[in-house]
Amino acid sequence: MNAPVSIPLATENMLAEIDGPIGWMTFNKPARRNAVSLDMWEAIPTILDRFEQDPAVRVIVLKGAGEQAFVSGADISQFEKVRSSQETNAHYEKVSGAASQRLLACGKPTIAMIRGFCIGGGLAIAIGCDIRIANEGARFGIPAARLGLGYGAPGVKKLMELVGPSFTKEIFFTARHFSAAEAKEMGLVNRVVADEALEEYTRRYCATIGDNAPMTMHALKRTVGELVRGEKADLAVCEELVKACFDSQDYTEGRRAFMEKRRPVFRGT
Repeated sequence: MNAPVSIPLATENMLAEIDGPIGWMTFNKPARRNAVSLDMWEAIPTILDRFEQDPAVRVIVLKGAGEQAFVSGADISQFEKVRSSQETNAHYEKVSGAASQRLLACGKPTIAMIRGFCIGGGLAIAIGCDIRIANEGARFGIPAARLGLGYGAPGVKKLMELVGPSFTKEIFFTARHFSAAEAKEMGLVNRVVADEALEEYTRRYCATIGDNAPMTMHALKRTVGELVRGEKADLAVCEELVKACFDSQDYTEGRRAFMEKRRPVFRGT
């Protein structure tokens, strides 16, 4: 087994590592419960670009450093510097918005591995991923109503697509912390596992995904993204992606492996 490969970045607050089929993105500010600062937002697209360019990476996992938090929200200690005027706030919103959009547009499966607090901007990052796996001690919430903040329609829409209008209102109206069990009941997370089993469970989950055909997963992810747009969905693009799968070497490999009763080896071509 090859040793994990760390990717050098311009900020110590974000770590990137490739370990087999997994690209790990780590929010690395445990002393502040991994609260997201401007440089961390800036690093997200760079890391995703690197992972998408590497065919060995089949799935991308976002996690927080330490045991306390996935991401506990925005780093409010920075606000006096980076959000104190209309101009600086506009820049912050542009950078954080671009990072969020880049995560949504990622062509590979993304998983949020959530341990501990997943609050505010951290929850926004998590729901930008395809799948969320949480430990039993995880806590979720959006404290906008306790801060007097308005919340943009795109973020509200993404949350509402997951949990529906009523739970979206409950999350915002109460501004309280929800347990992992409550989050699972709402549909906010896919899986809840024991605290000590979280990373091993996530690794096995990624191994299952990593064994599957990359083009099929990319086509499915893009198709789901189009379908949630309703009448604006580009179904022609979806059909082209399906056709590309049928024309691929991986489809040939999948058929042969099935007939030969062996495990297929997909290459994403």
